[in-house]
Amino acid sequence: MITGMRNRSVPSDGVVPHICYQDPVGACAWLTKVFGFRENFRYGDPVSGVQVLFGQVCLMLHRANPGSLSPAQLGYGTQMLTMIVDDVDTHYANTMAEGATIVEELHETIYGERQYGVEDLAGHRWIFSQHARDADPAGWGATVKQAQ
Repeated sequence: MITGMRNRSVPSDGVVPHICYQDPVGACAWLTKVFGFRENFRYGDPVSGVQVLFGQVCLMLHRANPGSLSPAQLGYGTQMLTMIVDDVDTHYANTMAEGATIVEELHETIYGERQYGVEDLAGHRWIFSQHARDADPAGWGATVKQAQ
């Protein structure tokens, strides 16, 4: 846990994911329109990075280095980010209305989440999830290593 100093340039006390796009400004516009992100700031000339916010989550969108390929260009992804939302049904409906590529239909998981998976304009995969119920990990088959 972090205590003490706060930094307005990095408004997170946990993880700050960095995601590369060929066009971070275009990616910011798409993520804002389709997923509901908010742009916080951008930097560089030409723009090389954009910081976006989603609720309390801070993400950095970076211009990809020359020769870097997006998941869409590679034909596969290497990671997914799960974003927790208050109303996944509405988020799903809005995302569908914007024409995004759904890769996992909206459903409730065995581990207590109502979620769906979607691909962004560069092929990065996202899961948007809402807590549906409190599920004991041991109850659905997970091996718990420490007392909760």
